[in-house]
Amino acid sequence: MAVPQNKITRSRRNNRRSHDALVADNPNECANCGELKRPHHVCASCGHYDDRQVISVVDDIDLDDDAA
Repeated sequence: MAVPQNKITRSRRNNRRSHDALVADNPNECANCGELKRPHHVCASCGHYDDRQVISVVDDIDLDDDAA
């Protein structure tokens, strides 16, 4: 069973944990539609990346009409 030979002080323990904090994302505004998106990622709402259409985004599909 692992037991520390010497006590780890609060200062040394907290210094080790100082880099474990979570950081928030840095959202940017899409140049095409103005929605917030992650940097260097395709916009989820319009499908643009670097001022060009990369993914065609499908509008809402009404499942009731398609099922019949």
